Amino acid sequence: MNTTFPSLTIELLAGFFALLILTKVLGKTQITQLTPFDFISALVLGELVGNAIYDKEIGLNYVLYAVVFWGGLIFTVEFITQKWKRTRGILEGKPSIVIRDGVIDREELRKSKLDLNQLQHLLRDKDVFSMEEVAYAVLEPNGTVNVMKKGPYQAAVRQDLKPGEKKQDTLLPISIISDGEWVSENVGQIPFSKEDIEQTLAGNGIPVRDILYGEYTEGKPLYIQINHFPYVKKIELSSGGSRNSPP
Repeated sequence: MNTTFPSLTIELLAGFFALLILTKVLGKTQITQLTPFDFISALVLGELVGNAIYDKEIGLNYVLYAVVFWGGLIFTVEFITQKWKRTRGILEGKPSIVIRDGVIDREELRKSKLDLNQLQHLLRDKDVFSMEEVAYAVLEPNGTVNVMKKGPYQAAVRQDLKPGEKKQDTLLPISIISDGEWVSENVGQIPFSKEDIEQTLAGNGIPVRDILYGEYTEGKPLYIQINHFPYVKKIELSSGGSRNSPP
């Protein structure tokens, strides 16, 4: 079948709107949020549509089939990661702490296939030009680095303007509960056991399955968001009991 301008126009329009609809369905909002899997999937999808449009032997129905089928595979992966939390690390990747308490973690750099020059480049993208400024740096699954600076290098806030008040140390919040499940690898990094926390939560009438997100910061109450009223709570952790803190 010879390609004509009207047939090519129809195929281009069909491919354009099919990709537009697919993008809306998948919910991708920013290219910086794409994981490596999402990026490769987008390239493959574009290649499939491009080949289908310009191949004289392939009609409009094959263009739409390629978009729908590949989009269905991507949607299935997204559904799996939303439904089963344990698959997220495999399919989406996990964040890695590459600088912890001001010290570069060479083992995490090795696992992430990242060298020091690349790390410095990523830090400069965050306006950090000296390693001395960094308290924590987290390499995200999409390849970006988020930085928590040491106290002296952070921007001044209202509390810093109070005379005579001691400036607090820089502490990294640790996520210990996500989507009603324990983040086991993080629980081992805090001074409370899983049993202590469960006992404290039970004393407040909150089962772990009702917690959307739980975050621990040293010296502060446990911050949790739950799936019912009052939605946000702060709870003092202890081995024998608990008390509520104002949200």
